[in-house]
Amino acid sequence: MSVDKETVKKIASLSRIAVTEAEADALVPELNNILGWVEQLGEVDCSKVEPMTAVIPNKLRLRDDVVSDGNVRDKVLANAPVAEHGFFGVPKVIE
Repeated sequence: MSVDKETVKKIASLSRIAVTEAEADALVPELNNILGWVEQLGEVDCSKVEPMTAVIPNKLRLRDDVVSDGNVRDKVLANAPVAEHGFFGVPKVIE
């Protein structure tokens, strides 16, 4: 794949970047070099490489999924500006 000056202008327009004629001329070889590197990466045989999400082995530390009420209502409500009957008190928004 090759990029020309018109393609650079179109990309700049789509990304809302102001590009002068001189900048567009300078970007053509740079973008073509980047696409060349991408094509080289496509030639690498990675069929025997296992897919991975990280370069180091990770094991998720999970806790048991146990339903509880938390027993922290009083601690939580201590942070509330207004607490009423065990709930957060909020200002009236509808008349």
